[in-house]
Amino acid sequence: TNDLRKLAGDDHVLAVAGPLTSSAAEVTFPVANEMKVVSTSQASSKPGVAKLNRPWAFRNTIDEGVLGHATVPYYKKTFNIKTVAIIFDAKDATAATVGSKIMPGLMKDNGIEIVNANDPLSFNTGDLDVSAQVTKIKSLNPDGVVVSADYSQAVTVIREMKRQGVIKPVVGSTQLISSAILKAAPEIPIVAPASFYASMPGEKAEKFVKELTPLLHKISGLPPEIEPSMYDANIYEIASIYIDAVKNAGVTGKPEDLEADRTKIRDYMTKLKGFAGLGGPISFNEDGDAIKAFYIVQGQNGTWQSKVRGCSAPDGKQGC
Repeated sequence: TNDLRKLAGDDHVLAVAGPLTSSAAEVTFPVANEMKVVSTSQASSKPGVAKLNRPWAFRNTIDEGVLGHATVPYYKKTFNIKTVAIIFDAKDATAATVGSKIMPGLMKDNGIEIVNANDPLSFNTGDLDVSAQVTKIKSLNPDGVVVSADYSQAVTVIREMKRQGVIKPVVGSTQLISSAILKAAPEIPIVAPASFYASMPGEKAEKFVKELTPLLHKISGLPPEIEPSMYDANIYEIASIYIDAVKNAGVTGKPEDLEADRTKIRDYMTKLKGFAGLGGPISFNEDGDAIKAFYIVQGQNGTWQSKVRGCSAPDGKQGC
């Protein structure tokens, strides 16, 4: 919150790209409303976070509940899933909500039994040892496993699953989308929704990956096999939308016009229709969440492959 206050109050920025997570958005979006500056998250997807902080909060993401309605039926049909165990990161706001509320509801709706429904399995961000939790999953012998965690944390669970021989199909949220997670246990199928993935087709997406990949490695020191993530794509789209707003909404950039310029950017985003994103047109619904295409992708043997295409609708539900 202090950083956002500084950006808006001291640095007089026109708009803010971020914050990253739902946990951060829950505390910084109210400040964005107080300071009257647009703030757009590239990763927050916990239901309702932007809706509670209108009109200045936006998210270039889709509600995980909407995405799950398309993901779980595909997962069930593809792997003949009748039972699952659920494990989630209790310290991550999105992961905890998906793991304890969204996924249980979706499993019930799709006739899938949760074998540990009365004994939730969780861990905390940063935990390096999840052997006890995976041992429990192994003893329950479900058809599949719900792993609700950011990919950087989910990697620990999936590696332990491989170590203990729990080679079961995994399903989760957009948090799983990363080329890094595909290296953890290539033999374990992973199903998740994504509005962008590095191998997705399309000239614009391919150009983005080609140009950003060497830059990512140079700046962050990531190994060459790690490709741009959905979060990288989302922040690129946010910056592009802001630039478009400055060019087309009459923003002057003059200090005396700061308040008016910020309002012009907010109104531009509110009325935005069909902005050319990396995966297709982008708009925002009345809750401040993105209306955009998404894909149900399956990761196995080191690559993501698109299986189902959908899109979010203006009412916040699944469309097309």
